[in-house]
Amino acid sequence: MAKRETFPVEVVYALPDVQVLIPIEVEEGTTLRTAIERSGVLEQFPEIDLEKSKVGIFGKLSKLDAQLRAKDRVEIYRPLIADPKEVRKKRAAEGKQMKKGGGKAEAETKSS
Repeated sequence: MAKRETFPVEVVYALPDVQVLIPIEVEEGTTLRTAIERSGVLEQFPEIDLEKSKVGIFGKLSKLDAQLRAKDRVEIYRPLIADPKEVRKKRAAEGKQMKKGGGKAEAETKSS
């Protein structure tokens, strides 16, 4: 029986304070689910529920049964704590408030 060719892929998972990148070798036909299971990341982070978590390849959402290609980066996404659009809106509003008026320093330079 001929030995099957393998190729490298990476499985990544990130929390706010911890990021892991696990390089593994897989055979042709390996799915995202299989790569994640083989990587050991589920043992390292038992809170990951593959039935609920979104997964992807290089930032593009994919299904667990998608087949991998050489050098793919399998990503496991965790739920967002805050809506990114709302965070940007809030940051923009705070920036506008700080720019208005100029404060005390501007008033002093005008009176000089």
